[in-house]
Amino acid sequence: MLFQSFGLPELSLIILAIVLYFLPTLVAVLRNHKNKLAVFLLNFLLGWTGLGWVVSLIWSVMK
Repeated sequence: MLFQSFGLPELSLIILAIVLYFLPTLVAVLRNHKNKLAVFLLNFLLGWTGLGWVVSLIWSVMK
């Protein structure tokens, strides 16, 4: 059974993971950061490395 249907717990976990992955972008948008596009690009392209995610999160909270 390689392809099973997803239930609500699995879908919720996937949505939570996506929101957490893009948390730096969300923070930059909510704070109206002047470089929010650059924060998004850094988050999107290098967020998977962990270090890129931390750098983009720190950048999103800086003025």
